[in-house]
Amino acid sequence: MERVWLNSYEPGVPSDISEPEEVLPQLLEKSAQKFANNTAAVFMGGRLTYQELNALADRFAAVLSSLGFGLGSRVAIHLPNSPQFVFCYYGALRAGCTVIPCNPLYVEREMEYQLNDSGAETIITLSRFYPMIRRIKERSSLKTIITTNIKEYFAGHMRLLYTLAKEKKEGDRVEIQQGDFWLQDLLNQNASSPVPRPEITPQTDACFLYTGGTTGVSKGAVLSHRNLVANVYQCSAWITDLQEGKEVTLSVLPFFHSYGMTASMNFPVSTGGTMVLLPRFDLKMVLKLIDKEKPSLFPGVPTIYVAINNHPEIEKHNLGHIRVCLSGAAPLPVEVQSTFEKLTGGRLVEAYGLSETSPAALINPVYGKRKAGSIGVPIPSTYAKVVDADDPTQEMPVGESGELAIKGPQVMKGYHNMPEQNKEAIIDGWFRTGDMAQMDEDGFFFIVDRKKDMIIAGGFNIYPREIEEVLYGHEKISEAAVVGVPDEYRGETIKAFIVLKEGQTLTEEEVIEYCSQNLTKYKVPRSVEFRSELPKTMVGKILRRVLLEEEKAKQGQGQEKAEDKEKDE
Repeated sequence: MERVWLNSYEPGVPSDISEPEEVLPQLLEKSAQKFANNTAAVFMGGRLTYQELNALADRFAAVLSSLGFGLGSRVAIHLPNSPQFVFCYYGALRAGCTVIPCNPLYVEREMEYQLNDSGAETIITLSRFYPMIRRIKERSSLKTIITTNIKEYFAGHMRLLYTLAKEKKEGDRVEIQQGDFWLQDLLNQNASSPVPRPEITPQTDACFLYTGGTTGVSKGAVLSHRNLVANVYQCSAWITDLQEGKEVTLSVLPFFHSYGMTASMNFPVSTGGTMVLLPRFDLKMVLKLIDKEKPSLFPGVPTIYVAINNHPEIEKHNLGHIRVCLSGAAPLPVEVQSTFEKLTGGRLVEAYGLSETSPAALINPVYGKRKAGSIGVPIPSTYAKVVDADDPTQEMPVGESGELAIKGPQVMKGYHNMPEQNKEAIIDGWFRTGDMAQMDEDGFFFIVDRKKDMIIAGGFNIYPREIEEVLYGHEKISEAAVVGVPDEYRGETIKAFIVLKEGQTLTEEEVIEYCSQNLTKYKVPRSVEFRSELPKTMVGKILRRVLLEEEKAKQGQGQEKAEDKEKDE
């Protein structure tokens, strides 16, 4: 097919990349050879060089081998951004294992499903989560639990302060049961053990990345070493002024998420750059680290940039070192982009990707032509087209809407244990995204709607069906529907509509509390509306679309009243 978007590429960006020959752990190994004494990771005042990080990955590979895990074994990593996540990730891959990144915010029900679906045999978890994982073990395929304390790689004084003031309060001081292990003990015991070198090829499974599903069932996207390495190469080619061994990346995007894994970990590791690790987004800490570490690269989501733009004392912080920021996971408002660029003097461009595409697929040119509201153009070696949603073999004309389909070396192998879904999702190598889009005459793509009933709140993909399943589990609830209501800060916020069983009473606070016990925080509805009935089709299907249209109309009326009041005043 003709790639009209190549005309919009910046000088120096290739139309294609070379087929990856390396596997992921080689990215770390090469940087350790080339930039041995460069700082690889900064975490709570502590620092690790590439030589040290690579040695820890070797030791963890030896740990897994000593426990009987190797090629094809599935290893869950249940950690926030931290040095432990990084070296356990590369160490597990070096041992030939497949990594299952897990969201540290998941509640017990969500973790149990993911561990069982993936067939994870061992897990590395944080000490504060150990009691939950221990409860799950008997109901899962887990054979081994390895536990680590968040403080292990803090700077000395920070570690002491944490031990005295916070460790017990945060739940990190635990006793583990016989048969389970402390990570540090295993690393020390295997300090001189031989490092396993199994036969890993670019086609070997590297990760199962779990994504939400419209049916409420989370799906594991199977990504090979080829998929993930190719995406690193594609991103490297896109930033034309990239300086190997010199870039500093503010790594606040979570590594368990495909975006954070590639943009905030694999990418900086492959270029010998420094990762400034944050276990969670905290604006005060982000600004403090920007001042101290002077990051040049800052991948994020719109809500992060909004928070920085709106900080009342932002002029007191030095943002001038930030040069390139990719924004993903949700639409980037033009005013957010322009304000942030004025503050930093750098470039903030919108990108598009999915877990199934490792994730980057389309990005706006960093220094070249870009278009407001566009998700950009396909990156090197990537093809995109707009197809008829009902007949994906038919391509839509320029300017007309249809489903966005993507093809390239970063497209997943398929969903784990879902052969029927794979037949629908990937046709002749083309992945059907479920997003409705248009392409203009220059090859820029625009998302116009979502085929899936997905909510994007604060950069997180949330599927209504999962929340509705939890609500339906409440003994007093008869019917439930969940929609994403437009929200200035989060992009969308979750609202639940509920019909109670006859004679029952329930408050908004009680519903939210119930959801908090069964869902990750960002999936919990922010508001609840009780109704006597919900809009439905003739066959009884609840019409979320009608509810959403009603909410948008309310917001529009509210805006009109506010404007009328302002005129009167």
